[in-house]
Amino acid sequence: MLVYGKQIFFYILERHKECVNELYLAKDCDKKTFGKILSYGFKIKKLDFKTAQAYARGGNHQGFLLEIKDYKFVSLSELKEKKFIVILYGVSDVGNIGAIIRTAYALGAEGLIYIGEKLAMEGVIRTSSGAAMDFPIALCKDILSVLNELKQKGFYLYASDSKGQLVHTLEISKKPKVLVLGGEGLGLTDKIIKKCDECLGIAMKNGFDSLNVSAAFAILCDRIINA
Repeated sequence: MLVYGKQIFFYILERHKECVNELYLAKDCDKKTFGKILSYGFKIKKLDFKTAQAYARGGNHQGFLLEIKDYKFVSLSELKEKKFIVILYGVSDVGNIGAIIRTAYALGAEGLIYIGEKLAMEGVIRTSSGAAMDFPIALCKDILSVLNELKQKGFYLYASDSKGQLVHTLEISKKPKVLVLGGEGLGLTDKIIKKCDECLGIAMKNGFDSLNVSAAFAILCDRIINA
Protein backbone atom coordinates (compact mmCIF):
# COMPACT_ATOMS: atom_id res chain seq x y z
CA MET A 1 0.00 0.00 0.00
CA LEU A 2 1.17 3.53 -0.70
CA VAL A 3 0.32 6.36 1.68
CA TYR A 4 1.40 9.96 1.46
CA GLY A 5 1.35 13.34 3.13
CA LYS A 6 3.73 14.76 5.74
CA GLN A 7 1.55 14.14 8.80
CA ILE A 8 0.87 10.48 7.96
CA PHE A 9 4.48 9.97 6.87
CA PHE A 10 5.83 10.88 10.31
CA TYR A 11 2.91 9.31 12.21
CA ILE A 12 3.69 5.91 10.68
CA LEU A 13 7.45 6.27 11.07
CA GLU A 14 7.05 7.15 14.74
CA ARG A 15 4.41 4.57 15.66
CA HIS A 16 4.55 1.81 13.05
CA LYS A 17 8.09 1.74 11.70
CA GLU A 18 7.84 -2.04 11.31
CA CYS A 19 5.14 -1.62 8.65
CA VAL A 20 7.32 0.45 6.28
CA ASN A 21 8.71 -1.21 3.15
CA GLU A 22 10.00 1.82 1.23
CA LEU A 23 10.47 5.49 1.99
CA TYR A 24 10.25 8.11 -0.75
CA LEU A 25 11.03 11.83 -0.82
CA ALA A 26 10.02 14.11 -3.64
CA LYS A 27 11.25 17.38 -2.17
CA ASP A 28 14.28 18.94 -0.54
CA CYS A 29 13.93 19.07 3.24
CA ASP A 30 15.57 21.35 5.76
CA LYS A 31 18.49 19.88 7.66
CA LYS A 32 16.48 19.13 10.82
CA THR A 33 13.67 17.33 8.96
CA PHE A 34 16.10 15.37 6.79
CA GLY A 35 18.07 14.32 9.87
CA LYS A 36 14.89 13.15 11.57
CA ILE A 37 13.99 11.01 8.53
CA LEU A 38 17.49 9.52 8.44
CA SER A 39 17.23 8.61 12.12
CA TYR A 40 14.57 6.00 11.36
CA GLY A 41 17.18 3.96 9.50
CA PHE A 42 15.54 3.61 6.10
CA LYS A 43 17.20 4.13 2.76
CA ILE A 44 15.67 7.24 1.23
CA LYS A 45 14.54 6.91 -2.37
CA LYS A 46 14.30 10.24 -4.21
CA LEU A 47 11.46 10.78 -6.67
CA ASP A 48 10.94 13.56 -9.16
CA PHE A 49 7.64 15.42 -8.93
CA LYS A 50 6.07 13.69 -11.93
CA THR A 51 6.86 10.21 -10.62
CA ALA A 52 5.62 11.11 -7.13
CA GLN A 53 2.36 12.39 -8.62
CA ALA A 54 1.97 9.11 -10.46
CA TYR A 55 2.63 7.12 -7.27
CA ALA A 56 0.07 9.21 -5.37
CA ARG A 57 -2.39 9.12 -8.30
CA GLY A 58 -2.56 12.88 -8.32
CA GLY A 59 -3.03 13.24 -4.57
CA ASN A 60 -1.40 15.95 -2.48
CA HIS A 61 1.66 14.00 -1.33
CA GLN A 62 3.60 17.09 -0.11
CA GLY A 63 6.79 15.29 -1.14
CA PHE A 64 6.45 12.56 1.54
CA LEU A 65 5.47 9.02 0.52
CA LEU A 66 5.66 5.58 2.14
CA GLU A 67 5.07 2.11 0.84
CA ILE A 68 3.73 0.09 3.77
CA LYS A 69 2.59 -3.46 4.43
CA ASP A 70 -1.05 -4.33 3.81
CA TYR A 71 -3.41 -3.49 6.63
CA LYS A 72 -4.42 -6.50 8.71
CA PHE A 73 -8.13 -6.66 9.45
CA VAL A 74 -9.21 -8.29 12.70
CA SER A 75 -11.87 -10.96 13.13
CA LEU A 76 -15.38 -10.34 14.41
CA SER A 77 -14.54 -12.60 17.36
CA GLU A 78 -11.85 -10.16 18.49
CA LEU A 79 -14.28 -7.25 18.49
CA LYS A 80 -16.83 -9.22 20.51
CA GLU A 81 -14.57 -8.73 23.51
CA LYS A 82 -14.78 -4.92 23.33
CA LYS A 83 -17.13 -2.60 25.22
CA PHE A 84 -18.06 -0.16 22.46
CA ILE A 85 -17.81 -0.77 18.73
CA VAL A 86 -19.12 0.93 15.60
CA ILE A 87 -20.74 -0.61 12.51
CA LEU A 88 -20.78 1.17 9.14
CA TYR A 89 -23.38 -0.03 6.66
CA GLY A 90 -23.45 1.50 3.20
CA VAL A 91 -20.96 4.26 4.03
CA SER A 92 -18.87 4.53 0.88
CA ASP A 93 -17.09 7.88 1.04
CA VAL A 94 -13.47 7.32 2.11
CA GLY A 95 -13.34 10.78 3.63
CA ASN A 96 -16.30 10.02 5.89
CA ILE A 97 -14.94 6.62 6.86
CA GLY A 98 -11.57 8.10 7.75
CA ALA A 99 -13.14 10.92 9.75
CA ILE A 100 -15.30 8.44 11.68
CA ILE A 101 -12.29 6.26 12.52
CA ARG A 102 -10.25 9.27 13.62
CA THR A 103 -13.08 10.44 15.90
CA ALA A 104 -13.77 6.93 17.20
CA TYR A 105 -10.11 6.45 18.11
CA ALA A 106 -9.83 9.91 19.69
CA LEU A 107 -13.00 9.59 21.79
CA GLY A 108 -12.41 6.04 22.98
CA ALA A 109 -14.44 3.64 20.83
CA GLU A 110 -12.69 0.29 20.59
CA GLY A 111 -13.22 -1.01 17.08
CA LEU A 112 -15.18 -0.84 13.84
CA ILE A 113 -17.03 -3.32 11.65
CA TYR A 114 -17.29 -2.33 8.01
CA ILE A 115 -20.03 -4.11 6.12
CA GLY A 116 -18.64 -4.97 2.71
CA GLU A 117 -16.21 -7.21 0.88
CA LYS A 118 -13.34 -4.72 0.77
CA LEU A 119 -12.21 -1.35 2.04
CA ALA A 120 -9.67 0.95 0.39
CA MET A 121 -7.32 1.22 3.35
CA GLU A 122 -4.79 3.48 1.61
CA GLY A 123 -7.44 6.19 1.51
CA VAL A 124 -8.84 5.38 4.93
CA ILE A 125 -5.39 5.62 6.55
CA ARG A 126 -4.84 8.96 4.85
CA THR A 127 -8.25 10.47 5.71
CA SER A 128 -8.06 9.22 9.29
CA SER A 129 -4.70 11.01 9.69
CA GLY A 130 -3.14 7.63 10.45
CA ALA A 131 -5.58 6.67 13.24
CA ALA A 132 -6.70 3.60 11.26
CA MET A 133 -3.25 2.10 11.88
CA ASP A 134 -4.09 1.96 15.60
CA PHE A 135 -7.76 1.04 15.35
CA PRO A 136 -9.07 -2.54 14.91
CA ILE A 137 -11.32 -2.94 11.88
CA ALA A 138 -13.22 -6.06 10.78
CA LEU A 139 -14.77 -6.70 7.38
CA CYS A 140 -18.11 -8.55 7.37
CA LYS A 141 -20.58 -9.16 4.55
CA ASP A 142 -23.94 -9.70 6.26
CA ILE A 143 -25.03 -7.06 8.74
CA LEU A 144 -28.04 -8.98 10.07
CA SER A 145 -25.86 -11.97 10.96
CA VAL A 146 -23.38 -9.64 12.66
CA LEU A 147 -26.14 -7.97 14.69
CA ASN A 148 -27.49 -11.37 15.74
CA GLU A 149 -24.05 -12.51 16.90
CA LEU A 150 -23.43 -9.32 18.86
CA LYS A 151 -26.86 -9.50 20.49
CA GLN A 152 -26.19 -13.08 21.56
CA LYS A 153 -22.91 -11.89 23.06
CA GLY A 154 -24.81 -9.37 25.19
CA PHE A 155 -24.29 -6.13 23.26
CA TYR A 156 -26.92 -3.40 23.34
CA LEU A 157 -27.51 -2.23 19.77
CA TYR A 158 -28.10 1.41 18.88
CA ALA A 159 -29.18 2.42 15.37
CA SER A 160 -28.61 5.95 14.12
CA ASP A 161 -31.59 7.51 12.35
CA SER A 162 -32.96 11.03 12.00
CA LYS A 163 -36.31 9.87 13.37
CA GLY A 164 -34.77 8.23 16.42
CA GLN A 165 -35.15 9.34 20.02
CA LEU A 166 -33.02 12.36 20.84
CA VAL A 167 -29.72 11.07 22.17
CA HIS A 168 -29.34 13.75 24.85
CA THR A 169 -32.63 12.66 26.47
CA LEU A 170 -31.78 8.96 26.77
CA GLU A 171 -30.17 6.96 29.54
CA ILE A 172 -27.37 5.06 27.82
CA SER A 173 -27.13 1.32 28.53
CA LYS A 174 -24.35 0.07 30.79
CA LYS A 175 -23.96 -3.06 28.65
CA PRO A 176 -21.31 -3.38 25.91
CA LYS A 177 -22.61 -1.20 23.09
CA VAL A 178 -22.78 -1.07 19.30
CA LEU A 179 -23.58 2.04 17.27
CA VAL A 180 -24.81 1.31 13.74
CA LEU A 181 -24.59 4.04 11.10
CA GLY A 182 -26.04 3.98 7.60
CA GLY A 183 -24.67 5.33 4.37
CA GLU A 184 -24.80 8.80 2.90
CA GLY A 185 -28.33 9.42 1.66
CA LEU A 186 -30.01 6.03 2.19
CA GLY A 187 -29.25 5.47 5.86
CA LEU A 188 -30.32 2.22 7.52
CA THR A 189 -33.10 -0.07 6.35
CA ASP A 190 -36.18 -0.65 8.51
CA LYS A 191 -35.08 -4.27 8.95
CA ILE A 192 -31.76 -3.19 10.45
CA ILE A 193 -33.38 -0.60 12.69
CA LYS A 194 -35.89 -3.16 14.02
CA LYS A 195 -33.05 -5.55 14.79
CA CYS A 196 -31.46 -2.94 17.08
CA ASP A 197 -32.58 -2.30 20.66
CA GLU A 198 -32.94 1.46 20.31
CA CYS A 199 -32.80 4.15 17.65
CA LEU A 200 -30.88 7.37 18.28
CA GLY A 201 -31.40 10.76 16.68
CA ILE A 202 -29.98 14.28 17.04
CA ALA A 203 -32.03 17.43 17.59
CA MET A 204 -32.00 19.57 14.43
CA LYS A 205 -32.86 23.24 13.95
CA ASN A 206 -33.01 25.87 11.21
CA GLY A 207 -34.68 23.65 8.62
CA PHE A 208 -32.02 20.97 8.36
CA ASP A 209 -33.08 17.35 8.65
CA SER A 210 -29.70 15.60 8.68
CA LEU A 211 -25.97 15.91 9.29
CA ASN A 212 -22.97 14.54 7.47
CA VAL A 213 -22.53 10.97 8.74
CA SER A 214 -19.12 11.69 10.28
CA ALA A 215 -20.47 14.77 12.11
CA ALA A 216 -23.49 12.80 13.36
CA PHE A 217 -21.19 10.03 14.54
CA ALA A 218 -19.04 12.44 16.54
CA ILE A 219 -22.08 13.72 18.45
CA LEU A 220 -23.52 10.26 19.11
CA CYS A 221 -20.15 8.75 20.02
CA ASP A 222 -19.40 11.47 22.55
CA ARG A 223 -22.84 11.10 24.13
CA ILE A 224 -22.58 7.31 24.38
CA ILE A 225 -19.07 7.30 25.83
CA ASN A 226 -19.54 10.20 28.24
CA ALA A 227 -23.10 9.50 29.38
